[in-house]
Amino acid sequence: MSGVCRLLGMNRQLYYRAINSLNNKRTVAQKVTALVLEVRMRMPRLGTRKLYHMLCPELQNLGIGRDKLFRIMKANHLDIVPKRQYHITTDSHHRFRKHKNLVEHLRVDRPEQVWVSDITYIGTRKNPMYLSLVTDLYSKRIMGHDVSESLHATGAVCAIKHALKNRRFKDEELIHHSDRGLQYCCDEYQGLLADSRILCSMTERYDPYQNAAAERINGILKQEFIRGIQITDIQLMKKLIAQSIDIYNGERPHWSCFMNTPDQMHRQRTVRIRTYKTKNSIVENHNAI
Repeated sequence: MSGVCRLLGMNRQLYYRAINSLNNKRTVAQKVTALVLEVRMRMPRLGTRKLYHMLCPELQNLGIGRDKLFRIMKANHLDIVPKRQYHITTDSHHRFRKHKNLVEHLRVDRPEQVWVSDITYIGTRKNPMYLSLVTDLYSKRIMGHDVSESLHATGAVCAIKHALKNRRFKDEELIHHSDRGLQYCCDEYQGLLADSRILCSMTERYDPYQNAAAERINGILKQEFIRGIQITDIQLMKKLIAQSIDIYNGERPHWSCFMNTPDQMHRQRTVRIRTYKTKNSIVENHNAI
């Protein structure tokens, strides 16, 4: 090798130093990749910022900052490319009463001040399935859920019943916010809210920001936990969703919650959640997940 170095006009020490440096970088990159894949086993499509927060102590020991983590993940094809899927699940053309929007100018500063609800499509063409969620707007904790095979109101009713069982602060005022879909306006759903002394709030116009937090959290479960998984058995899907929600509530950090998990946020009320304003509106929104 020394003869080759002389032939090429290279310093032998510099050559071996460069080789050792390259090997060290590869070793570190392999360790980082292993750490990322270990987290991705439970949260398959977790983004790089949240990965960096969760792995920060280990990455610091390896001398890896956030930008370097981005580069390593990109080089190893571990980047997440978001993909939007759109299925209409809202039918607002019905005879039931539609309520006013009570949260549009509301400052949310405690758990169980506002719950948001939404329904999303999680099945296939041959096996349609729908996920109903009830989520706390402050903590981003999923309070109740249901998986069903149709858009019948039964799924939404089961989700709110589940949420009511998990409610912790029953003496404080709570607002339930949703779109104007038949599932939320029907007599059974409204009766449950009234019996629990929960105020009802609904979107008043077609504005994607008016129920953005609920739709965003639905999207997290679909894009980060079950995307690409083909399940035709509804009982198996229910188990997968329940497991995903446990991981989401207990382990997944949120940017809007200053990288606290939903469970951590729900146990306190001193952290003021991050919010942002839309370009064309002065209304404060709570969609920063």
